[in-house]
Amino acid sequence: MGENSAITSKNYLSLCKEKIIFGVNEHFLSQEEDNVKKVITDSSFVIISSDGIQKRYHIECQSTADNSMLVRIFEYDAQIALDSGNIVDNVLTVTFPNSAVIFLRHSGKTPNEMRIRMITPGGMTEYLVPVVKVQKYNLEEIFRKRLLFFIPFYIFSHEKQFPEYESNEVKLQKLCEEYSNIRLKLDDLQKSGEVSEFTKSAVCTMTNHVLALIAQNYHRVEKGVKDVMRGKIIEYEAKTIRNKAIAEGRAEGIAEMKAQIEERAKDMLRDKMTLPLVEKYTHLPMPRIG
Repeated sequence: MGENSAITSKNYLSLCKEKIIFGVNEHFLSQEEDNVKKVITDSSFVIISSDGIQKRYHIECQSTADNSMLVRIFEYDAQIALDSGNIVDNVLTVTFPNSAVIFLRHSGKTPNEMRIRMITPGGMTEYLVPVVKVQKYNLEEIFRKRLLFFIPFYIFSHEKQFPEYESNEVKLQKLCEEYSNIRLKLDDLQKSGEVSEFTKSAVCTMTNHVLALIAQNYHRVEKGVKDVMRGKIIEYEAKTIRNKAIAEGRAEGIAEMKAQIEERAKDMLRDKMTLPLVEKYTHLPMPRIG
């Protein structure tokens, strides 16, 4: 993730339904006097759609903007293109990847997009480098669009309030409640089969890794959120209401099913089926109907 972050995004791409082939993240650039420079991309991969169309992508994740970002992207893009290039009839063909930058923090000066322009002897060409600002996505949108790989970075939206959370028990509790809700939603997705246990665990683990990096000076914040993401779901009003609704829904469903079975048993008796057989097939003790 650039030079300002130690988190990789590779694990989260397993959330996609298309076939994904990861590329080599380490590339070596030849320099003067036979020196070799190693560059490491955050994530380079190919996505193959259900109809067989292949597209190569290169994603860089940056915690803060710096002037070298575009230079690094171009270096990485060029090396990725060379790695998959080919020469036919004295023509070298290179295909540049679709690149983008994910900013974990942003300000009013953070661009909405960037461009790389190349002026060659054959003419000028340029390509767009889209910018994604993680802090612009709220939890409702993250879950609705299934952008689960944003969850580990959601803590950045709270970063400025860390001093308050550390000293104010009520505000810390609200933060933990928010993350308890995140964990419950992930549990629901896993139980429904929409995501695997591995994916859920990866999101929770990486959330704690990110937290350890940016909240290392706020021990109560770090411990509170980590406990929740490790499975210690705290009790709070929204959760209580949710669980009560589930319980009432199950009870209502059971009562409705029992009533249907009883009606069916009465029909069996009216059709002259013996009482022992009715009880055998319905598993209900039935009164005799005259």
